[in-house]
Amino acid sequence: MCFFFSLVPATFWLAVGYFILYCSTRTEGGVQTFGKVLAIWIFILAAFIPFAGAYVTIVDLCPLETILEPMLSEGNP
Repeated sequence: MCFFFSLVPATFWLAVGYFILYCSTRTEGGVQTFGKVLAIWIFILAAFIPFAGAYVTIVDLCPLETILEPMLSEGNP
């Protein structure tokens, strides 16, 4: 479950990275290079988020399951 919830911030950071990459193509010199490096760094961080969510889900350390467990039990109306 944590994997699916990790896709939301990853999508946000991908959109931010593409925006920075788009803006960096409109500039010149050192700002353009800095924008491209920053966009690549944001893409790497955005890729790490689903990997972390998948790891937490596979190892069964997802805190969302323990939070949602009382709400999903059969005893609650």
